[in-house]
Amino acid sequence: MKFAYRFSNLLGTVYRRGNLNFTCDGNSVISPVGNRVTVFDLKNNKSDTLPLATRYNISCVGLSPDGRLAILVDEGGNALLVSLVCRTALHHFHFKGSVHSVSFSPDGRKFVVTKGNLAQMYHAPGKKREFNAFVLDKTYFGPYDETTCIDWTDDSRCFAVGSKDMSTWVFGAERWDNLIYYALGGHKDAIVACFFESSSLDLYTLSQDGALCMWQCDTPPEGLRLMAPRGWRADLLQRDEEEEEDGEKETTVQGTATPSEEERKGKVKYTRLAKYFLNKEGDFNNLTAAAYHKKTHLLVTGFASGTFHLHELPEFNLIHSLSISDQRVSSVAINSSGDWVAFGCSGLGQLLVWEWQSESYVLKQQGHFNSMVTLAYSPDGQYVATGGDDGKVKVWNTLSGFCFITFTEHSSGVTDVTFTATGYVIVTSSMDGTVRAFDLHRYRNFRTFTSPRPTQFSCVAVDSSGEIVAAGAQDSFEVFIWSMQTGRLLDVLSGHEGPISGLSFNPAKSVLASASWDKTVRLWDMFDSWRTKETLTLSSDALAVAFRPDGAELAVATLNSQIVFWDPESAVQTGSVEGRHDLRSGRKELDKITAKHSAKGKSFTTLCYSADGQSILAGGLSKFVCIYHVREQILVKKFEISCNLSLDAMEEFLNRRKMTEFGNLALIDQDAGEEDGVAIPLPGVKKGDMSSRHFKPEIRVTSLRFSPTGRCWAATTTEGLLIYSLDARMVFDPFELDTSVTPSRIRAALRQKDFTRAILMAFRLNERALVQEALEAVPSGEVEVVSSSLPEAYVEKVLEFLATSFEVSRHIEFYLLWTQHLLMQHGQKLKSRAGTLLPAVQFLQKSIQRHLSDLSKLCDWNRYNLRYALAVSKQRGVKRALEAQGGEEGATASEDDDDSLHLLAGTREEEEEML
Repeated sequence: MKFAYRFSNLLGTVYRRGNLNFTCDGNSVISPVGNRVTVFDLKNNKSDTLPLATRYNISCVGLSPDGRLAILVDEGGNALLVSLVCRTALHHFHFKGSVHSVSFSPDGRKFVVTKGNLAQMYHAPGKKREFNAFVLDKTYFGPYDETTCIDWTDDSRCFAVGSKDMSTWVFGAERWDNLIYYALGGHKDAIVACFFESSSLDLYTLSQDGALCMWQCDTPPEGLRLMAPRGWRADLLQRDEEEEEDGEKETTVQGTATPSEEERKGKVKYTRLAKYFLNKEGDFNNLTAAAYHKKTHLLVTGFASGTFHLHELPEFNLIHSLSISDQRVSSVAINSSGDWVAFGCSGLGQLLVWEWQSESYVLKQQGHFNSMVTLAYSPDGQYVATGGDDGKVKVWNTLSGFCFITFTEHSSGVTDVTFTATGYVIVTSSMDGTVRAFDLHRYRNFRTFTSPRPTQFSCVAVDSSGEIVAAGAQDSFEVFIWSMQTGRLLDVLSGHEGPISGLSFNPAKSVLASASWDKTVRLWDMFDSWRTKETLTLSSDALAVAFRPDGAELAVATLNSQIVFWDPESAVQTGSVEGRHDLRSGRKELDKITAKHSAKGKSFTTLCYSADGQSILAGGLSKFVCIYHVREQILVKKFEISCNLSLDAMEEFLNRRKMTEFGNLALIDQDAGEEDGVAIPLPGVKKGDMSSRHFKPEIRVTSLRFSPTGRCWAATTTEGLLIYSLDARMVFDPFELDTSVTPSRIRAALRQKDFTRAILMAFRLNERALVQEALEAVPSGEVEVVSSSLPEAYVEKVLEFLATSFEVSRHIEFYLLWTQHLLMQHGQKLKSRAGTLLPAVQFLQKSIQRHLSDLSKLCDWNRYNLRYALAVSKQRGVKRALEAQGGEEGATASEDDDDSLHLLAGTREEEEEML
């Protein structure tokens, strides 16, 4: 392969579990998605997944005050120190236990983690390079049960820690003389959140039963006195200051639950001012998450029923209450200005950003509730359609990463999805016995195709003209053919003796290939009375079938781990690839036999050709995706799509530490009694349904598709929709290079105004900066002459460069001029090589289309503003004329003009909403 593909983005899943964070500017949300982190830019309407991953699902995220660093902690206690600027992992650390929360101090010098029944304070990594980025400073003891939440004072002098033992502890970052560490009670359930008031030690505590306690402190933060060292400690401190410190030393701080009266004299004292109850719905609506904005005194609370409340403190005035989900609100965050509130619901995978003042959604995204099964790229590569077991069809924008439409007409799992050649119609098949066509202009289901007898459809295909729709049945072993125009059933193709596993139309001809479990692939001629053209006999069950983009080759994946290549014209096998040892499926926790001897997961279940037809992608029940060179029939590269050990079948061998004399520890669900392990409460059960159990999803690749532009490919997996794109950071990739081609000679040719020779030498050296310099040095009046003198071999390279430059350059008109002259001058010659040039042309079309949509919106917006300004000026002119005349007829005309102005303004607002 000429280029290396690397992980680019994660779509289809927006939130799993863990806490949400807003960036410092308040315009982006950082959301943990499995073992990865996605940044949703709400201002520019884009999402981006960081190219790093933890070993297990992320449980908590801590963001530094300056927004440059983040600490990601997974379920196993492994931590990653991440630079959000460089998008790289700087340090790995293990906390040796499960961490519930992590929080940086406001000055950025320390951070605290809650682990077990203690809190640990670490020195935060500085701006200088450090060998050990996590240095333990103090360990705080006091709570008897697990610690749950942290909050710092504004001056970073103290922090509060909540616990499941219904107490809240106030600790000092330094040893304060007048602050003793004792517990604040007053609650009857586990503490969910605790918050300090702005520039004060006053405290708010919230418990799971919805109780809010307000605590007043008799000492301001400035009244805390630093404890002076005494006796031998003073001598030791003086000696340590004289000598250079080799490293930081850990100290242990022990709190007292009930200090004596003598210990309380002259110390900081807390008094409970008030106690309020947020929960009015009883035991079944527990408080699950909360956030507090100190500047605006806004308290946001989320509940297990999916509702949230907005209160103003300390008056406890209810501002707003709304139900946003059917599942529990897992996380709440408020941005720096206090205008936007982010909610995460792990049960449905929802991420919502709510602007409470205007009562509108800034962001409303949800992934597939169950597994994502299938995907399809639109012909221009701008959109990706996905179908899932939840019966939903979602369409995602590959540029922004957001889902912009969801179709819910299917009543059962979606099995296959495809686009028509125009790109404006999506056709899906489902287990509910229907095949549906959706219009992307009006966002509606305009055709529903059914069979005479109820049957479950496993696959669907549409021919290149978009007129014929074919679907394969899983239980009746038949292929049904419909007309897209009329919706009528045209024919039923019989002949297979097993379930239909895959369908594919030949892009060049109206020939349909159907693969089945009966060890055959049948080719049907759509124009010859639906008769079988050829029957290809295989050595094992066929699981997937795909035509090459030019229609000259057919690939079939079989149950015996082979990929067989056929010539569809002569029905002759041209080659095969043995993939038994390449797929390498893992061993599940409860498997009795090893992965090596297991028959399951040894075969490819999905195939896809690359855009140029030279390579083929293959995947199955494994964490690997293999890419093969078709002509050489060798493995080019193997991609590991996930390293998440929270998924099953990730490891090749069993973990012997989980094996005991009584059996495998994986059979014991230790988290079933936790709040995350209990889903739906039964009548009379206060703590939830004990029959609900955790399960580990199995890693698998259900569908693979190459983008028509050839720049990226996508895979639907257990993790979500993974997109891998070309690594554009190739350092040196010359083309027909010799010793006479140097940067100095290229610039010399430009000075001599020999533009054609300079461009040719720049493309032979193939350095992007030099190519850009050579192309932009050509005057706009000479572009036509230079483009006509370029050799045919270089025209494709210039088009690829133009397509890439459209995404980053501001010289849109200049590059459009180059594109127009190249296609006009070399169009006939390029048409003869349409098969190989198609990816580059589609990539160019995608880039131009994006600029067209952006500019058209901007022009429409300006046009509406000009119309509005003209109407206002006209109305003012009429008013002045009427004031001068002072007649009754003028007053009537003024009222008419007012009405027309309001009508124009209303029309403008409606058109803005449509845009």
